[in-house]
Amino acid sequence: MSSIEIYDMMDETDEYFVGTCTHVNDISVHMLREEIDTFAKRRIAWLRNMYEKGLRVKIASIDNNQVGFLHIMPIEICPWGPIGRDLMVVPCLTVIGKAKGRGIGRALINSAEEEAKRQGRKGIITIGYYHNCWFMQAPFFEKCGFSMIERRGTIGILGKFFEESAESPQLLKPNYQFKPIPGKAVVDLFWNTFCPTSSIEAQRVREVAAEFGEPVVVHEYCADKRPILSRYQIPRGIFINGKEIWWGYEAPKEGIREAISKALRYK
Repeated sequence: MSSIEIYDMMDETDEYFVGTCTHVNDISVHMLREEIDTFAKRRIAWLRNMYEKGLRVKIASIDNNQVGFLHIMPIEICPWGPIGRDLMVVPCLTVIGKAKGRGIGRALINSAEEEAKRQGRKGIITIGYYHNCWFMQAPFFEKCGFSMIERRGTIGILGKFFEESAESPQLLKPNYQFKPIPGKAVVDLFWNTFCPTSSIEAQRVREVAAEFGEPVVVHEYCADKRPILSRYQIPRGIFINGKEIWWGYEAPKEGIREAISKALRYK
């Protein structure tokens, strides 16, 4: 059996694999190739800018073929949360379907722990999910030796502390209050560059809102900016007249258009 190689993201091939969230040769029913490529470039630019602040991307390869990756970054710069200090966060880990079950995820986690220690951090954490979802499954991290730190419903912070002085991080607590504007449909858009899904739907919101012109007001809150994330604690969200619209995947233009039209009818 071929061995797994773990290394830091190096060349353009690695960057495209990571930037597209492994959709290198795939066009989702919810995304267009142009959208995938455009926002992959923006994501990679953001990742590069964060390297000097401690962010790293670990690539897993078998026989010179990328099969998975992991992001690890200081909690102080993570636009996905949670809130804390002196810790490293793994906001995203993915392994392509055909390579699952070969220990790749665990190898990536081991590499992330080594990176956290190398940077002198007091621990490593992640956000895990207990509902039936393929993404960042909490039981997987428990199998890797992570312990529950805080749980709210089906979402929890899991991690390992390397030092007793490590402070427990906290899950984000959304702090959003709708402020109406008479005669307008108000769109409050929370987004971040790190997550391609968030970036793609944010651009769709801008384009759809522009179709309606003056009756629609868009307020943007980018979680890339730490003061914004700290204040509102919402890394991704679309609110129209105070009501959140959500699909899980990238919000479709027709759905955004329908929600804005409805808000205008009842303004």
